[in-house]
Amino acid sequence: MATVVVTGANRGIGLELVKRFAARSDTVIAACRKGSAELDALGVRVEPLDVADAVSVAAFAKRLEGVAVDVLVNNAGILSRESLEDLDEARIRRQFEVNAMGPLRVTHALRGNLARGAKVAIVTSRMGSVADNTSGGMYGYRMSKAAVNMAGVSLAHDLEPRGVSVILLHPGYVRTGMTGGSGFIDADEAADGLLSRIDELTPQTSGTFRHQNGDHLRW
Repeated sequence: MATVVVTGANRGIGLELVKRFAARSDTVIAACRKGSAELDALGVRVEPLDVADAVSVAAFAKRLEGVAVDVLVNNAGILSRESLEDLDEARIRRQFEVNAMGPLRVTHALRGNLARGAKVAIVTSRMGSVADNTSGGMYGYRMSKAAVNMAGVSLAHDLEPRGVSVILLHPGYVRTGMTGGSGFIDADEAADGLLSRIDELTPQTSGTFRHQNGDHLRW
């Protein structure tokens, strides 16, 4: 039985991951800006957390003092659709704060909680792959996910001496509130794949970029 922290846990992929961890009797700490009835019904520990707010992250870490974390899933994220004609810089910066800096802030704040053998998963996106960009656009989302991919690889190197492994995970194009209900798969299917990739993570595969279906992805 592991102790698991999931950010962005109130809906979508995060909520489905909480369900799966809880169903196998893991101790789950579900972190989110706003709760939900679906999350409350699971009976897990729910903590307020805004990953874009350093004060909120510090307070969250303070409340978790002395808690050994076996798995940290940095899932919280946002998406907006900037084009070259609609280059809203405020929206782009907001995506950097949540999608790129958020996972780094949380992992940094909880680094003392991560025991040897712990795992850190960052839910990123293939939209952050430079090699896979064949259509342009989506400036804030693409750039913020490319940035968090780089942060994840650095974390894999920096946490290796502590015996902590890191993985970057693409959930697929998932039908959630964030995508407006469009996509190719549902959140429960994505969560199943993500959980499998987290379970199979080892120090030898730390720092890799994987699709939830198991494929290795290009940077």
